[in-house]
Amino acid sequence: MDTRLELTFLGHQTWLVQGGGHRVLIDPVLKETFGLPGRAECRVWPPRRIDAGLMPRPDAVVLTHEHLDHFHLPSLDLLDRQVPVYSGPLLPAPVEEAIIRLGFEVRRLDHTTPIELGDLRVTLYPAGAQTLFWEDRVVQPCLRVGDGPAVFIAVDADPSDLYLQQVAEGTQPVPRMAVVSNNSQIVPPGMPASSVNLLPGMDGTRHKTGLSVLNQLLLDVLAPFDGIQDVALCGNGFLPPGSPHGPFLYSDHPKMAEAANGLQNLFRVHGPRPGERLTVPASPAEKVTTGQVGWVRIDDDFEYESLVTHAAFLADPGTVQLVPLAEPPADQDQALAEVQAALPRLGRELLTTSTGMLACSIHEYLSGPLGPHRAVLRLKDAPGGELLQFAWDVTTADFVQAEATGREEAMAAYPFGAEMFFQDYLALLQGRLQVWDVAGGAMECWHIGRPLDSLVYAFFGIYGEHQRPDLAALSYVNLASGITAPAGAR
Repeated sequence: MDTRLELTFLGHQTWLVQGGGHRVLIDPVLKETFGLPGRAECRVWPPRRIDAGLMPRPDAVVLTHEHLDHFHLPSLDLLDRQVPVYSGPLLPAPVEEAIIRLGFEVRRLDHTTPIELGDLRVTLYPAGAQTLFWEDRVVQPCLRVGDGPAVFIAVDADPSDLYLQQVAEGTQPVPRMAVVSNNSQIVPPGMPASSVNLLPGMDGTRHKTGLSVLNQLLLDVLAPFDGIQDVALCGNGFLPPGSPHGPFLYSDHPKMAEAANGLQNLFRVHGPRPGERLTVPASPAEKVTTGQVGWVRIDDDFEYESLVTHAAFLADPGTVQLVPLAEPPADQDQALAEVQAALPRLGRELLTTSTGMLACSIHEYLSGPLGPHRAVLRLKDAPGGELLQFAWDVTTADFVQAEATGREEAMAAYPFGAEMFFQDYLALLQGRLQVWDVAGGAMECWHIGRPLDSLVYAFFGIYGEHQRPDLAALSYVNLASGITAPAGAR
C-alpha cells in the first residue's frame, strides 16, 4: 500500500490533500478574493488564480469552521454537488443551511468518527480547551493512509487536547507533519487598526517581530508534540480591504521558513506558496519533497505592485485615514432609529464580557473617581455628517447619547472606547458586514488592562457567528447573492 500523503497548498489556509487514491479539499477558497461582496472583500495573498476546471476532483470537502476565510460559498459553487461536505458537530446551523441551499449534502461528524475514503482516513478533532472563544468551534483534521505517516492540521486554534491525549496514549502516532496557521496579521507602524491600543504608550504592535511569531507558531503551538519532523506554515494569506500597506508583516512564509530552519534543528519548516505540493513520504527516513501543480498560477504583476506599495509604506507611512466599508444609508432617519434600537442589547451583553467585568471593577481613571459611564462608542459620519457619541452606563447597562467630543477628550474621560463609521455599524446589524470585516479594516479602540479587555474583542463575542446566528444567516444570503447557477448544475 502506498501510504504517502500529498498536500497541495492553494493559498491562505486552503489545502488539497491526496492519499490512497483519494482527495480531500480543506476549507476551499478558490476565487481570487473572499468575504462579503463589496468593499469588505479580501484579496488572497500571494495573489493566485486557480483553474477549478483542471483541479483534480475532490472526494470530500472538509469545513473546519464558519469564518469567511474558510467558508466561501462562491468557491463551493465551483464544485460538483455530489461531493459531500463534512464538518464537526458545532458548525453553526446557518452555515449548514446555506451549503444545503447551494445543493450540497452536509455530513456532521463527532470527534471520534473518521471520514473513510478507501485507505485514507480523516479525523476531525475539537479545538484545544485554551482556544479563544471566537475559534472554539474549530475542528482540526488529522489525515493518514493506512498505518502510514500522519499529518495534523492545527488550524486557527490551540492543538486539540483529545488528539494530544491519543498521541500520548499511543492510540495515534506522533504526526510526521504539522500544519500551523500564522494569524499574526501585524500591520506596519503608522497604520491604524483595531488591535492597536490608542492610549499613549500602549501600542504593543512595535513589540511583535518575526521572531515572536515564529516562537508562537513553532514552540508554543508545537510544544506538546515530541518527534515531529516537518512543519508547514500557512495563514496570513490575504490583503485587508482598502489597505495602503500591502501584505501584513511576516506573511512571507518562504522567508519565515528559511529563518526558522537557520535557527533550530528540531524539525524542518516549509513555507509553501500557492500551487506548491508537499509530498510526505511513507518512510520516516526520507525527506519531504516539493513540486508544483499546473492549475495554480501566481499573479506576478499584482504581487510585484503590492510589494512595491508595501516597501513605499514602510519607508513613509504618512497619515492614514480609515474609510468606511459600507455605503451610506438611503433613509438616514430609519438608519438612526435602527442603530439606537440595537444599543440596549449591546449594553446588556457587554456586561458579561471581559471588557464589562473589568469596567465594573475599576473606580478611578486619569482624572480621578469614575462615575457610571465606563465606555464610549463613537460613530463617525452619522446622519447629518456628525459624530455620534454614546456612553455606556453600567447602572442601567444601556448606552446613552452624550455630547460629542474630540478623540483625546474621550480617551481621557472613558477607560474603554471604540470608534467606527456609523454606516459600518448599521451594516453589521443588517448582515451586510461581519464583525471581522469592521474590526479588520475600519475600527479603532483604546482600553486599559490586557489586549483581550479591548472593546474589539467584546464585539467579537457579542456579534460573532457563534453568538448571533441570525446576523450570520443574513450575511450568508448576501454572500450567495452573486451565485446564479441553480443547485445541482455542476
